[in-house]
Amino acid sequence: MQIPKINSDTTNHQTSTLNLYEVDFYAWTQEQVMLLREQQWSQLDLPNLIEEVASLGRQQRQELRNRLSILIGHLLKWHYQPQRRSRSWLATLRIQRLEITELLEDNPSLKPYLDEALPRAYSKGIELAAGETNLPNRTFPRECPYSLSEILDSHFYPGEPSKLIEEDVRT
Repeated sequence: MQIPKINSDTTNHQTSTLNLYEVDFYAWTQEQVMLLREQQWSQLDLPNLIEEVASLGRQQRQELRNRLSILIGHLLKWHYQPQRRSRSWLATLRIQRLEITELLEDNPSLKPYLDEALPRAYSKGIELAAGETNLPNRTFPRECPYSLSEILDSHFYPGEPSKLIEEDVRT
């Protein structure tokens, strides 16, 4: 893909960059990368560049909340429907814990956000659990019954013991 030529007239360039941002986001990103590498600071589309960088941070927070929601939803399913436990549920619990751990390792500044994210993630987790178990929402406690350390602990499985975990440990 060819990157559009940069007009020496800053006003015209800013107008064409704004249009490029609106009509071909990928081309706009490539142009911004080139401008950054070439240290052409005055040519950068700063308002949109600032918004996109801020958006990247918001996406990481959202990713953490989403993974936490899925993990909590499956913990609730595990806890409240022990007769329906499956290897698939076990795998989902493990994978979400691993994904959250990796996300926090890659973005350690997100760790303090966990406390703030928990109530929203719990609400979504209830919706997931209720939707997949056909249990009414009122089945689940209003407040999250698990601490963050329990939620993230790879050895924590709420409710009665499960043969699935015992079998998995032996293999």
